[in-house]
Amino acid sequence: MAGGIFNRLFYYLFFVYLASSFAGLQVFVRGRLLLSSKPHPDDAAATARWLVSQNSWGILSTISSDFGGAPFGNVVSFSDGPPGKGRGTPYFYLTTLDPTARYAISDERASFTLSEYPIGTCGKIDPENPTCAKITLIGKLRQVDPNSKEAEFAKTSLFSKHAEMKKWPKDHDFRFYNLVIENIFLIDWFGGPKPLTVDQYLHFKLNEFTSMK
Repeated sequence: MAGGIFNRLFYYLFFVYLASSFAGLQVFVRGRLLLSSKPHPDDAAATARWLVSQNSWGILSTISSDFGGAPFGNVVSFSDGPPGKGRGTPYFYLTTLDPTARYAISDERASFTLSEYPIGTCGKIDPENPTCAKITLIGKLRQVDPNSKEAEFAKTSLFSKHAEMKKWPKDHDFRFYNLVIENIFLIDWFGGPKPLTVDQYLHFKLNEFTSMK
């Protein structure tokens, strides 16, 4: 009897996985909910936006004023919008008690690097393998006007994905920042970086994601 229940459960879960994969809907990878399947590597804009929408943290690098102008990379949480409603621009919740925001005051130049590997869709290949996609967004790290509608969007975007942020110490003076993207470096297959303009990236619509294997 136990074997029959196990078999039925297995086929049910297998059917749900197949249905969601072919429909390009929600799929669980390593227990993590994906809102869409990985785009085809030929579609640079879709891949770039997919990487940003599915990740929740990355390496934000600024120009240090403490180490002779050397690049300083820091692990930070981010969001480009509420789940399924990302706009492509990364938002951060930072304090000048941390070097990253402090460095940006004197030099706004920054880059933000993300990998497909934490999403869980690279399988057993090494993170440096070109087929395990990675992206670096280069631009300016700037504080969002606290009285703007963008600040409300940043707050909703970040707190919907990082609920813990709501309870971070008020006396640490956390503020919302965004990365004003100027250039994009994307690797998602062999053959070097994919040509992708900022305009192509930002104007890609999330509902254009398709389930392409």
